[in-house]
Amino acid sequence: MPVFDYECKHCGKVFEELVLSSATPDSEIQCPACGHKESIRRMSAPSIGGSSRSSGSGAGCGSSGFT
Repeated sequence: MPVFDYECKHCGKVFEELVLSSATPDSEIQCPACGHKESIRRMSAPSIGGSSRSSGSGAGCGSSGFT
């Protein structure tokens, strides 16, 4: 289930919405700030997965970690 960025045409609020079905029209997405259903889907950057935690191995990219 994808998360999309929307912008309310009424108040200008930008918000994220979890869309349960690709058949859900954008006109049914309600703004959480003002309650209007006049939102447009915005282009958003893809989420690059992963954790910000270090693995602690000390091996850099392209390194096998062996000495």
